Amino acid sequence: MTRKVAVLVGSLRKESFNRKIAKAFEKIAGDKLSFDFVEIGDLPFYNEDVEAAGAPAAWARVREQVKGADAVLFVTPEYNRSVPGVLKNAVDVISRPYGKNNFSGKPTAVIASSPGALGGFGANHHLRQSLVFLDTPVLQQPEAYLGGVGNWFDESGALTNDGGKDFLTNFSAAFVAWIDSHSK
Repeated sequence: MTRKVAVLVGSLRKESFNRKIAKAFEKIAGDKLSFDFVEIGDLPFYNEDVEAAGAPAAWARVREQVKGADAVLFVTPEYNRSVPGVLKNAVDVISRPYGKNNFSGKPTAVIASSPGALGGFGANHHLRQSLVFLDTPVLQQPEAYLGGVGNWFDESGALTNDGGKDFLTNFSAAFVAWIDSHSK
């Protein structure tokens, strides 16, 4: 059975390593997972007053994408030992208004990456704090802190790092099993 995964990429940069990782992961997962990329760059900041006056169309779009998915995958860089503001805003938009948390119960995984050595450790754990509160079962093992990703891709964006391919292959198998064990 193919599972639909809502994918949120925390980087908006055109040549984002995180988007490249997500695309490589999509290829590796093959027909087991169907990826639906949730574009978050156009989301107005969450504001309860705006919600009360009528939610923007972009909010409704991302909420429906996550609501209709079987699982969620976050792929994010680390900014100042946390997640980028655009990703945190997306989490807030999708989990609100109160009582309408579209993440609740959805099996989730987090991949954090960095061109540096730490591989987004801070971002990964900071995001997990929010996901625990949002009642989202997050894949525990293998943890995904991908360091040195600046050298993982060729000029066309194809994944060329053998260790990265092996890791994403194992991560894919673990995520599929996680989704299957937590599906309603």
